[in-house]
Amino acid sequence: MTIAPTFRWNEYHTPLSVRDVLLLLSQHPNAALIAGGTDLLLDLEAGHTKPMDTLIDVTRVAGMDLIQQQDEWIFVGAAATHARIESSSLLLRHGVCLTESCRVVGGPQVRNVATIGGNVAHALPAADGTIGLLALDAEVEVCSLVDGEVEQLWQPLLSIFAGPGKNTLSRQQLLTGFRFRHALAGEGSAFDRIMRPQGVALPILGMAAWLKLSEDSREISAARIAIGPAGPIPFRATEAEAVLVGARKFDEQTLEAATAAAQTQARLRASKHRASQEYRHEMIRVLLARVLTNAFERAGGEREPAR
Repeated sequence: MTIAPTFRWNEYHTPLSVRDVLLLLSQHPNAALIAGGTDLLLDLEAGHTKPMDTLIDVTRVAGMDLIQQQDEWIFVGAAATHARIESSSLLLRHGVCLTESCRVVGGPQVRNVATIGGNVAHALPAADGTIGLLALDAEVEVCSLVDGEVEQLWQPLLSIFAGPGKNTLSRQQLLTGFRFRHALAGEGSAFDRIMRPQGVALPILGMAAWLKLSEDSREISAARIAIGPAGPIPFRATEAEAVLVGARKFDEQTLEAATAAAQTQARLRASKHRASQEYRHEMIRVLLARVLTNAFERAGGEREPAR
């Protein structure tokens, strides 16, 4: 008996420009974008995603793999791999929480091909790279074809999330990059997560923090904390941030108050494959202490000695 081959797609394109990608998207309604393919190819092979007419590979598009400083911004192209991000000296200076978040994604083979754009576009609330970007208050660049010309729009990162595994991008749009402000003196960031064994690599809880300190390096003048999963989309612990900024000093009492605020605001749930709601609730305390302490020290903070 002859078994007919199973095809997952009919056409595979490798455009060299954003405009060419957008033209292909307009010409092929049943097309999908692919970069590293670490999610899409597995979904196709397992039958979770239906076979499609066309795959459009964006890894050769000019500029989409760049990591560079552009005036006061740090730009990270959507096709930049996790391996490049984790080893970037520029990002180690200006966005270390992003390098730390990309460092725990999969194994080396995955990080060598998986891209930050795919991590974000997959729209999972616990996506490590997304959490790192969110703490840096990153913006996302979305491109569309309008009257035959490429229209580029920068918008807040959270604006593209619609729910678990769902983004707000249309089939005619392309996510091309991210940007965040370069780091100044007195600023620091950190990321950490708790996960199942590396063979499973499922994040139980991930967290990133960014802090800006006062001139005397003792008080927190601005803060951002990102947690996932703590709701249907990536989550900013704004109430905990307010506690940190409102406190006169960074000490155990302030940390306890920030922890309580984060635990109250977060929308945690149980997962049979990862952890219980109660465990995740307690792990907020563990991770928040780690990332705030690391970010505070990296910002040059000086904690007052305990009495």
